[in-house]
Amino acid sequence: MRLIKKSPELYLADGDISSIGKKEIDLLKAAVAATPLKRVRINLHPSNEDSLHEMFIAIQKGSYIRPHKHPNKSEAFHTVYGSAQVIIFNDEGDIKQVVHLDAENANKPFYYRMSKPYFHTLLVESELLVVHEITNGPFVPGGTLFAPFAPDETNPAAIASFHEKLATQINKQETQ
Repeated sequence: MRLIKKSPELYLADGDISSIGKKEIDLLKAAVAATPLKRVRINLHPSNEDSLHEMFIAIQKGSYIRPHKHPNKSEAFHTVYGSAQVIIFNDEGDIKQVVHLDAENANKPFYYRMSKPYFHTLLVESELLVVHEITNGPFVPGGTLFAPFAPDETNPAAIASFHEKLATQINKQETQ
């Protein structure tokens, strides 16, 4: 399979048939370090208009994924490497559920699916996370709704404070 590098954060699989193996995962692991947002992906779907979108995404620990939701879409992650917490919120910003994903720990799930549009984010626990994400298309620019209760990507101090608040809330929920 040939990959076309569209940007430091995006590779596209070229052709009608795609396959992913160790070589492509190693490429993601190496490429993620050079990205400003600490994440990089390979899109396996041929275009933004495709009805099924599949991506392999590498995300470094500390990358901020602003809580968001996708109206009229489902989403699934299959963890290939590493571990993370998927935090799902209600519209007011209260934590609805935390899913602990881990590719190696037999006591934790390695897959999750969300069938309704809830605000959600990821907290990467391992130094690096690689996931296979599946969602329905097409991609609609501006179709992602960002949570009003979370900071945008331009304020590192607010992001650090938000992450600390999340960790405190999660620990409190899990010890109850």
